[in-house]
Amino acid sequence: MLSLAVAAVAGCSASSLRPPADDHAADETELSHDHDYETHTLYAQRDEHQIYGVIYVPQGASSPMPAVIFSHGFGGTHAVGAQYAQALARAGYVVYCFDFCGGSPDSRSDGSTLEMSLFTEREDLEAVITMMQGLDFVDSDNLFLIGSSQGGAVSAITAAAHPEAIRGMVLLYPAFVLVQRANDMYQHAEQIPDRQFFMWMDVGRVYFEDLLGYDIYAEIPAYENDVMLIHGDADTIVPLSGSQRAAAAYPSVELKVIPDAGHGFSGTAAQTAIDAMLSYLQAHQT
Repeated sequence: MLSLAVAAVAGCSASSLRPPADDHAADETELSHDHDYETHTLYAQRDEHQIYGVIYVPQGASSPMPAVIFSHGFGGTHAVGAQYAQALARAGYVVYCFDFCGGSPDSRSDGSTLEMSLFTEREDLEAVITMMQGLDFVDSDNLFLIGSSQGGAVSAITAAAHPEAIRGMVLLYPAFVLVQRANDMYQHAEQIPDRQFFMWMDVGRVYFEDLLGYDIYAEIPAYENDVMLIHGDADTIVPLSGSQRAAAAYPSVELKVIPDAGHGFSGTAAQTAIDAMLSYLQAHQT
């Protein structure tokens, strides 16, 4: 039987297991009818930036387990992924939900929102992937990405850059449209202010500068494995049309549209998304 090997985790070059501080969700054992699982605070490292996250680890496994990395959206935190992580952990998946550096004023990771961009978040996710690959209870051949909103866009470009590392990917209402919105606001670097209130938080110059002239739809097809897109047809923040365009760009993709669902799933829409991602994960793990 495998267990959460604290010594092994602490020895990884990219991570350290630490006390949960004031996070009531960390270092508690959750019980369920399928798998018992534990949650622990787990840190990854990107250069000088420490990345905070919570890992969900099913108990009772006798071999390394398939794993999922959940990436939250613009202004969100790891807590966005909790409802999905709980369901997946009960089904036998290790799940890591983390805070992007500067991803939110409420982020527990290092960094300011003024330093964050789509590409700094890709670097964060790359560091998390490296950390997860080093955990002895994770089957690194079955490592999946799930991302919501901007975290979906970040997951997409990360998978395109490292297709060999990612077994599969589920994108929830991915915010590819943010790239176009940024380019609609500023066409030249000299137009970009050092600080800009964008949607619902302040971001810095780097957020817009990194996206000047960038075509995300030209990049994402480099990931050729099967992709699942899940989007609500009542999403007014990130319209369904963005996922429809992505579906046309990907070599192998399924687009699941949830009727009457908006941006961010809850209730019946969340359960529909969970059922779809579980079916996808079970069908694609080796």
